[in-house]
Amino acid sequence: MKPDPNLALLVRLEAKPGKEVETEQFLKAGLAIAQEEEGTTTWFAVKLGPSTFGIFDTFVDETGREAHLSGRLAAALMQKASELLAQPPTIEKVTVLAAKLS
Repeated sequence: MKPDPNLALLVRLEAKPGKEVETEQFLKAGLAIAQEEEGTTTWFAVKLGPSTFGIFDTFVDETGREAHLSGRLAAALMQKASELLAQPPTIEKVTVLAAKLS
């Protein structure tokens, strides 16, 4: 039995006016990179409002979470942040208390 992914990241992104579609496309494209990360258990890109987006991803250990934070997807996000985002991303390290995984 695999260990439960109890470590997570909750990222909030606010797109610049007129950059909402590009931000959404960037997040959708990020899935391919996230799928390559062995330490990333789950990865979700979400739309919270017209210009507000989020990423929620989970990890079974701190090594996986730190690898993700220093990986290709995080680097790509930081490279595009000034072009797409109204402010720097808000990145929070959180703990999953309960989850249903299939």
